[in-house]
Amino acid sequence: MKLTILFFASLLGVIIIGSSAFTVDQTEQVFITEFGKPVGDAINADPNVSEAGLHWKKPFIQQVNRIEKRILEWDGPATEMPTRDKLYISVDNFARWRISDPKTYFEKLRDERTALSRLDDIIGSETRGIIASHDLIEVIRSEKNRKPVRDESLVAGNSNLGVLAPIQYGRNSLDEQILKAAQPKVTSWGIELLDVRFKRINYKPGVIDKIYKRMSSEREQIADRFRSEGAGEAAKILGRKERDLLQIESEAYRKEQEIKGKADAKATEIYATAYNSSTSAADFYQFVKTLDTYKKTLGKDTTTIFTSNSDLFRLFKHIDGPKPQ
Repeated sequence: MKLTILFFASLLGVIIIGSSAFTVDQTEQVFITEFGKPVGDAINADPNVSEAGLHWKKPFIQQVNRIEKRILEWDGPATEMPTRDKLYISVDNFARWRISDPKTYFEKLRDERTALSRLDDIIGSETRGIIASHDLIEVIRSEKNRKPVRDESLVAGNSNLGVLAPIQYGRNSLDEQILKAAQPKVTSWGIELLDVRFKRINYKPGVIDKIYKRMSSEREQIADRFRSEGAGEAAKILGRKERDLLQIESEAYRKEQEIKGKADAKATEIYATAYNSSTSAADFYQFVKTLDTYKKTLGKDTTTIFTSNSDLFRLFKHIDGPKPQ
């Protein structure tokens, strides 16, 4: 009988000790409640047991609530929202947070699933507000002081092609604005919001079509300008070619005439020297020139009428030779 009582007493002691003892890990905070209300514990009379190790509580009537002590992740769903310049984009961002006031967190949220749901509402709302108050260029550019790469050859002197609109904030600044706007609203839940960042920004299909059309239009304008400049340069080249060709032809013709003139003068000088050397040479020259004239003016079917005193007829007077005596 004594052994039975001792056995049940030992069993009851083990159950009581097992119900009273609990351990706290370094990565968690333990919140003790009694009938659903926060109470102090036997160690430090503080409902937030933050020291790791073995701790004790009242058996059966007190409940151990474990709360994460590490930095937690919030990864919200991608949401479509408009920018200030009326372009719809899909924004996907994430955040890091931790539980700073376990008592307030437990009283208002109870668990992590509720906390994530509230963060969805707050961060999503602030993100929509910030995106709606800025143009698309502010969302997709990371820094306001970053100088965009631009091909200066594509930009005409009086054209806006290739020139980006000035950036006042940049995406990094928008992250900070969302964080500052959301932090005060989550503090009342015992949550400290540490960081908010954009993870992914996508265009809607309709917006992508508009952007492609605008890019195509800009490239068409650049191509038209290149074609216009090319046509102008071609006209200049053709003009220079025609001018140079006329100049070359004129110079060649002038040199040709100079050479021909010098040659004719030299030939005339040679003829004059040869045919004026004697009377017979002069008569022979006159005879040859007359024959050349016959060759050029008389043909097979040519009919001519000469007077007896004509210089051309003089050679025909003795064409049959002298008559015998």
